[in-house]
Amino acid sequence: MRQNPTMLEIGGCKWQAGPILGIETSCDETSVAIVDGLDVRSNIVSSQAELHRKWGGVVPEAAARAHVEAILPVLRESLETASLKLSEIAGIAVTNRPGLVGALSVGVTAAKGLAFATGKPFVGVHHLEGHVLSPLLSNSKLPFPQLCLLVSGGHTELVWVASPGDYRIVGQTRDDAAGEAFDKSARLMGLGYPGGWAIQQAAEGGHPRRYPLPVGLAGEGFDFSFSGLKTAVRRLVESEGDNLSIADAAASLQHAIVSALAAKTAAAIQELAPAALTLAGGVAANKPLRHSLQSLAEREGIPFAAPTLELCTDNAAMIAFAGGFRLGAGERADWTLDVHSNSELPASLTALPLS
Repeated sequence: MRQNPTMLEIGGCKWQAGPILGIETSCDETSVAIVDGLDVRSNIVSSQAELHRKWGGVVPEAAARAHVEAILPVLRESLETASLKLSEIAGIAVTNRPGLVGALSVGVTAAKGLAFATGKPFVGVHHLEGHVLSPLLSNSKLPFPQLCLLVSGGHTELVWVASPGDYRIVGQTRDDAAGEAFDKSARLMGLGYPGGWAIQQAAEGGHPRRYPLPVGLAGEGFDFSFSGLKTAVRRLVESEGDNLSIADAAASLQHAIVSALAAKTAAAIQELAPAALTLAGGVAANKPLRHSLQSLAEREGIPFAAPTLELCTDNAAMIAFAGGFRLGAGERADWTLDVHSNSELPASLTALPLS
C-alpha cells in the first residue's frame, strides 16, 4: 500500500509531504528517482560500467560526457515510470558532494534547471548520507541509535546514526577503501571491472583459506586498513604465476575483507551498544558480507537491515529519500549550491528538528 508522506516520521524526524525527485551523478551512474515516503515510485539508473570497463576504472572526463547524454532520457523515463508530471513533484534532491566534479556538476545543473522551471524547492544531499539512510527504505521501523557499516569503492566507515541527519563517524579506513581493494585485486587477477561482483562470482567454489592474506589493524580500535591486503594480493599473483587458482585467490581475498569488516563492526557493537545494525554502500551487495553481519546482529540480539541489491549501488532513490528529511526540516538550497569533490560525512551534522 502506498504510504502517506504527510504522516511519515522516522527517528523523530518528519519527511517532506509529496513525491521527491532525486538526482544522482556523483560517479559513473546517471540516476533519477521519485520517492513518495517509503514508496519508490521509480528509480532509473543508466550505468556506465561497460564504457569504463575497457580502461579498468572510471575516467572522469568520459563519465561527465556520458552524464550529459543520459540525464534527460533518464529523467523522462523516471517520470513516465512513476506516472507523474514535473508539476506534481513536491521537491528536488541532488547529490552535490562528494564525487567527480564534472559528473556532480551535471546533476546539480539539472536540479537547478528543474527548480527554476517548476518553482519547487531543492536541496543538496551528501552522497554518503543517502547510503547511510538507505536501509530504512527496507525497514523503517528500525530503532535508533544505529550503527551503520558503510562500505563502497571510495569509503569504508562505521557511522553512528542517532537519527536521520545526526551522524558521528566512529571508525574509518586509514588508507584504501574495501571496494577499492576488491577492484584493484580483481584487476591483478585479470577479472575485470567492477571488481566486487567479479570477485564474488570467481570465489564461488573456491577455498577461502588456501592463500593466507592479512587483515589490517586486527584488534586495533574501529579503524580499517586495506593497503597491505592489496600489496599481499599483488605478491601472491606474482609468486604463483600460472599456478594461481583464481577461485581460491578470489575466495581468500573475499574472506580477508569480510573478516576485517565483521570484526571491527563486532568490536564497535560491543563497546557502543547500538539498538540496530545496518549495512550500506556498493559492497553491501556482497552476499558473504550480508550473511556475516546478519549473523552478527542475531548473536548480539539486535535487528539488522541492508538495502535491497538495487539500492546498494549509487542510485537516486536514496538521494530522494535523504533529501525528503532535509526538505521536511525546512532546509532549502539556493542558486549558489556548488559541488565538492572531497567532502567526508562530517563527524557531527546538525540534527534535524524533532517536531
